[in-house]
Amino acid sequence: MDAFYASIEQRDNPFYKGKPLVVGGSPQGRGGVVAAASYEARKFGIRSAMSSKQAVQLCKDLIIIRPRFDVYKEVSRKIRNIFHRYTDLVEPLSLDEAYLDVTEDKQQIGSAIEIAERIRKEIKDELQLTASAGISINKFVAKIASDINKPNGITFIGPSKIESFMEKLQVEKFFGVGKVTAAKMKTMGLYTGADLKKLSEAELIKHFGKSGKFFYKIVRGEDNRPVQPYRKAKSVGTEDTFPQDLTILEEMNEALDKIGQSVYDRLSRNQLKGRTVTLKIKYHDFKQITRSKSFTNPFCDLDIIVRTAKELLIATDLETQKIRLLGISLSNFNEPEPAKSHDEETDQLRLF
Repeated sequence: MDAFYASIEQRDNPFYKGKPLVVGGSPQGRGGVVAAASYEARKFGIRSAMSSKQAVQLCKDLIIIRPRFDVYKEVSRKIRNIFHRYTDLVEPLSLDEAYLDVTEDKQQIGSAIEIAERIRKEIKDELQLTASAGISINKFVAKIASDINKPNGITFIGPSKIESFMEKLQVEKFFGVGKVTAAKMKTMGLYTGADLKKLSEAELIKHFGKSGKFFYKIVRGEDNRPVQPYRKAKSVGTEDTFPQDLTILEEMNEALDKIGQSVYDRLSRNQLKGRTVTLKIKYHDFKQITRSKSFTNPFCDLDIIVRTAKELLIATDLETQKIRLLGISLSNFNEPEPAKSHDEETDQLRLF
């Protein structure tokens, strides 16, 4: 979807159409953050995750709207219903993005391009929103293609064009390449897919670990990951960004009580039990850490979840830090293993 949250706000209030608008927190609050920016706002350099205060500095006429996640979720549900008219192989990535495998389409249209056009038209006609589509033979290339002609565009990259396309692609666009990895690549003289292609698989693994094997294949257009409509959850969690940074432990504990309740409700509805509680903290300077504790046996217990999160919080540096976001997740839905407590990165499913 194109500027999803912002586009819904512009759709629902004609006054906002054609104006620079962001969905996010107030610039008066120390924790105000941009969740989504309209294309009019993006012309001023405003992007998601930017502080609302900075966004206002870039555009003095900026309109800031508080999020309405219940509305966004309902619109997302309707969009997915449209997807399912054409295929049952739909893998949601977020509220506004999904992979579709249309190898065998329900309506026997026989053309992925035609299917994408029909889906975009139905979204426009029924929901008055625009969507962009990328079409190719695998997930990675289709994902990259979907960003090329935004907003309200469609891009097809056929088999014969994939390798040349990948060779021209900047390394920052590769899946799994963040700022740190991109910087490392550039110090090695690696700026594009063509540069990566010069290295052997062994060399890439040596410099980038397991990701090196993926880079070696993907630069050649090889991505055999299937579209998974029913992916097994790795973790279930909730996080909250606060209107003002938290500095008092009592306020933080109150926030963890609410977040923990949300996590517990999700787990209960899905009849899930896990063994690892993870606390996510983002500070006022956007530095982010996670702290985790694992137990021997799986559980779904509100008291354990909240109490463990609070214990992990107390073990961090609270005296000099201001907290803008807290999150709790439960993971490790596998067989029991020895208890342990350590720091680790986790895949967090953000729930609104």
